[in-house]
Amino acid sequence: MPVENLEFKTEINQLLNLMIHSLYSHKEIFLRELLSNASDAIDKARYESLVNSEAITDTGDWKIKITADKDAKTLTISDNGIGMTKEEVISELGTIAHSGTLEFMRTLKEKGDINLIGQFGVGFYSSFMVADKVTVVTKSVKSETAVKWESEAKGTFTVDDIEKETRGTDVILHIKDDDKQYLNHWEVSSIVRKYSDYIEYPIVMDVEREEDSALDKGKKVKLIKEETLNSQKAIWLKDKAEITEEQYNEFYKHVSHDFADPLSVIHFKAEGTSEFTALLYIPSQVPMDIFYEQFKIGPVLYVKRVQIMDHCEELLPKYLRFIKGVIDSSDLPLNVSREILQNNPHVSVINKNVTKKVLDTLSDMKLKDLEKYKKFYKELGKVLKEGVHFDFQRREAVADLLLFRSTKTGKEGYTTFKEYVEQMREGQEEIYYITAASYEEALQSPHLESFNDKGYEVLMMLDEVDDIIFGYFEYKGKRMKSVIKGSVDLDKKDEQEKKEEGHKYEKLIARITSRLKDDIKEVRLSGRLKQSPCCLVSDEGAIDPAMERMLRSMGKEVPKNLRILELNPSHPLIEALGAAIEKDDQGADESLDMLYEQALMIDGNKPKDPAAFAKKISELMLESLNLKKSS
Repeated sequence: MPVENLEFKTEINQLLNLMIHSLYSHKEIFLRELLSNASDAIDKARYESLVNSEAITDTGDWKIKITADKDAKTLTISDNGIGMTKEEVISELGTIAHSGTLEFMRTLKEKGDINLIGQFGVGFYSSFMVADKVTVVTKSVKSETAVKWESEAKGTFTVDDIEKETRGTDVILHIKDDDKQYLNHWEVSSIVRKYSDYIEYPIVMDVEREEDSALDKGKKVKLIKEETLNSQKAIWLKDKAEITEEQYNEFYKHVSHDFADPLSVIHFKAEGTSEFTALLYIPSQVPMDIFYEQFKIGPVLYVKRVQIMDHCEELLPKYLRFIKGVIDSSDLPLNVSREILQNNPHVSVINKNVTKKVLDTLSDMKLKDLEKYKKFYKELGKVLKEGVHFDFQRREAVADLLLFRSTKTGKEGYTTFKEYVEQMREGQEEIYYITAASYEEALQSPHLESFNDKGYEVLMMLDEVDDIIFGYFEYKGKRMKSVIKGSVDLDKKDEQEKKEEGHKYEKLIARITSRLKDDIKEVRLSGRLKQSPCCLVSDEGAIDPAMERMLRSMGKEVPKNLRILELNPSHPLIEALGAAIEKDDQGADESLDMLYEQALMIDGNKPKDPAAFAKKISELMLESLNLKKSS
């Protein structure tokens, strides 16, 4: 079959252009990425040999070999892993199927940090930072024919069927003149020890050494020997005292594809009904795609040091999906599948133990190093709080880890559920909260007026999903209560006073109800307003307005949710409108429309007719200026 010439996808051309024409201080990262890919390929082959012994029979010598040829100026990374078919080569090396590639390129342009590459599954392309041509020769366990892929990163690549005796992949880098240091044994060895020492397969290289001659005593001879460059011992199986902080950090970057150091390390061994070792990390920053459906959840699962799954979501609850690392079990079968995992009691035990350990670690951090915990919470608190909604068994334990701003903390301060309950007013039975897009928006909300006046603390919930998470939550027997929903009467007015107010504004309420019947559910007098004339509130069980706006922005169909218009009976404007309606002033209807438009704007919505509203405001401004001029 003739050589096929194919074009890269547009995003790959852009990516390669970035890598080739930008200057980076850590080009050496290319070797870490290629060794990581080789290790993954052997992991897959090793697993295949265990579950399908007929496919792979030569399982005694897994290894990765690095070959430097200074004369040819090539550096080759070879593995005896799973290999690739022709279709896989075109798919994996000609396109980027991973989400977030454009986001990666944007971030790379902004930060210029080459350590980012692994996070987006584009590590192979880092080869072009040091090579002007890359050749890949690979043979899959599923194919009798090998494939040769080659590119100079000029917009095209070639694919050809060739002969290759053994299974696996050779990545051949044709090194640029400016990067010939990567052909030196000492440079390669240093990079391997720095980034890939923990890879459990031997990373070997032929090295020329001088040794005493066995035939001619006292004479030195040069011999080529294959040397292993990495220690190979799985880092999670080492004693914690043997592992440096740098080694922990490098393994985290390997397993998470993050470019920053982790915030905290959790390394422990469990013994008893289920034996396993866990090396887990709490990241220092939120993964960019953590809120997307395709985000990979769960640590890497090993069984007796054999990698079984890249991401085992059964081992951790979804609200801890930011945790990265490795869990190595001694009790699970090697041929474990997702179906087996779902019904295996050992998995349940691991999940329970690991979840408790993570929550205990966070609790300890919050108690002993609040500033560090605040850094964690700023990045990942939005994910953690999902546990209140999804993990009924541990919901209060998760709730104790949450931090909130409130009407009493100021913008930079925080409070907790525990502190809030301890400081509740006498006779207060509910935990009050308000949902808003920002601290400033919450602070300016008219819904807080009565609470501020009476000295009640109100928690500020600033994420769109907060009302779903906390709407029906109870903490220590105290029910959560949204201040923008249902009725509020902090003044505890008696029935006679309510009756008199209702009679005073009976006609005004009737007129507004009739005029705005298509826009509002009900008109009533408010117990929450002190300075503002009106506001819109929702029924107790209705969807939160912020959530409603978010769903609509996502193109979701949301049933029309009519709100309740509350009037402040002591406000001069409401009193004036009430008097005008009592006199049957037909001109007051226009003011009633503006009152509703004002309520919409306070609620974060646009007026029904922005142009008409702006025109009316202009008329009022002109009228006011003319009155001042005439006086």
